Amino acid sequence: MVLAAGLGTRMRPVTDTLPKPLIEVNGRALIDHALDRLQAAGVTDAVVNTHHLADQVEAHLKDRTSPAIKLSPEKKLLETGGGIANALALLGDGPFFTVNADTFWLNGPLDALGRLADTWDDANMDGLLLLHSTVEAYGYTGLGDFRAAGDGLLERRLEAEVSPWLFTGIQILHPRLFEDAPQGAFSLNRLYDQAIEAERLYGVVHDGEWFHVGTPEGLQEAETYMHLRYAGTTHR
Repeated sequence: MVLAAGLGTRMRPVTDTLPKPLIEVNGRALIDHALDRLQAAGVTDAVVNTHHLADQVEAHLKDRTSPAIKLSPEKKLLETGGGIANALALLGDGPFFTVNADTFWLNGPLDALGRLADTWDDANMDGLLLLHSTVEAYGYTGLGDFRAAGDGLLERRLEAEVSPWLFTGIQILHPRLFEDAPQGAFSLNRLYDQAIEAERLYGVVHDGEWFHVGTPEGLQEAETYMHLRYAGTTHR
């Protein structure tokens, strides 16, 4: 599942006329970077939800054959949780990758999606999130999202605390997480909290680079990094 329906409000005015998933980093649309990673990990089919400037996203994807794309249009914006719940019939009965279309990351020694798949424990997990160091993420100025036990079991950060790990927008979810989900629009955070209470939400720490491209400043930092990396002089 690739989440591509959002308004991209923090990237305005660019996103008034261009959907955020089609903004380019290093000469390629963000959604293509995400789909390329999924393809490289062996994913053959992807569901993409659309809403804001949906015609542009659909036109951009129409010729893509790997992974094969199924669209999940939303007449009303359903947020992250509602968007996935609306697409469950297209996703099958087993666990599935979910990637934010505006997420940009570089693999470390191991493929991030492969590490998630290898870590997945169906008996004990309803969700497995890819985390990144809060203080080492590019373009990120927030307080982080989670604390993690030694086995990866997650809990929320305390209020006003800077937590070690942020959520990257990359994860594996199981359809059973949505069994008691509300109708209409809702955030995945609602289901995360239920899974935390049931001790069924886990995390894996990303061993590569991750970029917060939710703002023009973050986008520029990603572009600068990639330019320097291509030139062979990347440094922090």
